[in-house]
Amino acid sequence: MDNDPLYQDRLYDPAVSEQELVALARRRWRVSLLLTATIVVVYFGFIAMVAFARDTVASLVGDTVSVGIVLGAATIVLAPLLTGIYVWWSNRHYDAAAARLRSSTGDGS
Repeated sequence: MDNDPLYQDRLYDPAVSEQELVALARRRWRVSLLLTATIVVVYFGFIAMVAFARDTVASLVGDTVSVGIVLGAATIVLAPLLTGIYVWWSNRHYDAAAARLRSSTGDGS
């Protein structure tokens, strides 16, 4: 067991509060699942509109651009936007909390 890399990592040191580690993992999963659910709902909502509301999607915004093109572009733009939100959240909250947990074990890295 001493040769197992999980036990050599300071994050798995018994001195670290297991509750803090579990809480941190839950927050990360909560944010990840929220952002994933957002893109899934938007994507499948767009697909459902194309399938079931063709007249709405085909209607024009201005003279040449349809609602479908605008919504499709918005769906495409949303994916990197949500990725950016996750990176911002991770840098601001998750990385700081992980660093605090690491420092509480005496690992300065």
